[in-house]
Amino acid sequence: MTHWFHRNPLKATAPVSFNYYGVVTGPSASKMCSDLRSSRARLLELFTDLNCTPETMKNAADSYFSLLQGFINSLDESTQESKLRYIQNFKWTDTLQGQVPSAQQDAVFELISMGFNVALWYTKYASRLAGKENITEDEAKEVHRSLKIAAGIFKHLKESHIPRLITPAEKGRDLEARLIEAYVVQCQAEAQEVTIARAIELRHAPGLIAALAHETANFYQKADHTLSSLDPAYSAKWRKYLHLKMCFYTAYAYCYHGQTLLSGDKCGEAVRSLQEAEKYFAKAEALCKEYGETKGPGPTVKPSGHLFFRKLGSLVKNTLEKCQRENGFIYFQKVPAEAPQLELKANYGLVEPVPFEFPPTSTNWTPEMLAAFDLTRRPKDDSAKPKAEEAVKPMKEPDVKPQKDTGCTVS
Repeated sequence: MTHWFHRNPLKATAPVSFNYYGVVTGPSASKMCSDLRSSRARLLELFTDLNCTPETMKNAADSYFSLLQGFINSLDESTQESKLRYIQNFKWTDTLQGQVPSAQQDAVFELISMGFNVALWYTKYASRLAGKENITEDEAKEVHRSLKIAAGIFKHLKESHIPRLITPAEKGRDLEARLIEAYVVQCQAEAQEVTIARAIELRHAPGLIAALAHETANFYQKADHTLSSLDPAYSAKWRKYLHLKMCFYTAYAYCYHGQTLLSGDKCGEAVRSLQEAEKYFAKAEALCKEYGETKGPGPTVKPSGHLFFRKLGSLVKNTLEKCQRENGFIYFQKVPAEAPQLELKANYGLVEPVPFEFPPTSTNWTPEMLAAFDLTRRPKDDSAKPKAEEAVKPMKEPDVKPQKDTGCTVS
């Protein structure tokens, strides 16, 4: 199983010092600010560390999020929010729109944006593993699980936290419903790619593989449709990827559906199904070239040179030739003019996001510590207001070299 996945760049953020001179009136509050600063910096470092594991990422993320919750939730578990929710301005770039940041003076915005990056990290970790030439069964399971975790985080942000923002996300920004839904669906589709590879490896029934491929193609089509109303200037490359994967897995579905028809002595229909597979594979091949030539966020690669792509091309060609031979020697059936309808529904292997929740507020937060933050002593001139023209430095993501014979770079 060697897979290639498109990845948008990580979100970048301006540094946050958590220094509130005059407002912090006690050593416990001062230490909390120091812990917030160091745990945030640690988490940001791990996003670009090639040696970071899911366990390390989860521990670092939980550490920061549990501290940040004291800026969001009241300590007495009432519905009232923390008095510190709006004390700090946070700036984050978006995965599609370059280095001009969005800024909100709201700790919920920070929670969502950092959570978004954690989800992106899981997708990039899965991508690095999946691109290996000789991936083990345990690594394949890790890829599958990481993508489901990412989908769960994106889904939780969309349903439970983004609606809490005072300032709604602007069009085309990461926290807008369309974009975050596209990320959820893409993660589900990519996890199902791993399921399909496993089903092929274990020689499951062609009917099951065809149904899974059909469902996966539908996922990619749904994600592409979700992005259809965005500006092509920044969404075109991502959409090329989603479209080519839709065509690719439709070709898979017709290929394995053809095998099912052949085993049921419907050889003429099998030939037609394989001809349709050939057509969709050719479409995917053309889109691979277009993807490589399209400017925009994401890696510059040649997916058509990737092993996973070449293997399907050979499979479609060989299966079509077999069906045509069988029809010429044994069945002598007419090849229908219309391709068979793929009314396939998978009963097994469909991917659901792993449910996600942020950790509860750290026990380091106490009423006494919270009282040591005196907002009445805050300076009157609010220098934290964002400068619209200010750029945030991009994340220096590691340059992952292509694996042997894969012909691609995973960002």
